[in-house]
Amino acid sequence: MGQSYRELVAWQKAMNFVMEVYRITKTFPRDEVYGLASQLRRSAVAIPTNIAEGQARFSANDFFFFLGRGRGALVEVETQLMITQNLGYFSSEQGQQLLDRAAELGKILNGLIASIRPAA
Repeated sequence: MGQSYRELVAWQKAMNFVMEVYRITKTFPRDEVYGLASQLRRSAVAIPTNIAEGQARFSANDFFFFLGRGRGALVEVETQLMITQNLGYFSSEQGQQLLDRAAELGKILNGLIASIRPAA
């Protein structure tokens, strides 16, 4: 675990995903600023934050734990995206693009989790 968290593809993709979530939530109705938009942003930010915090820890077990938290935040975002899409806050095409990015990020996170999974 000698590399910086900034070198991890999972962290880089998660950071890009946060930017996309921020861009899309700017278009939400004004009354959602403190509702779903805020929740989506918090959940999205938690993904790269947990990857970085876990990588900075001194054990694979800690890294594994924080990657699990990041994965949990990702499924929160996916669920919230589906809700906002159902509410018509963005086009189905925009929603599908974000969900596709989330799925890609999930695969990358799952691979990273599998690579450092502690021995049982």
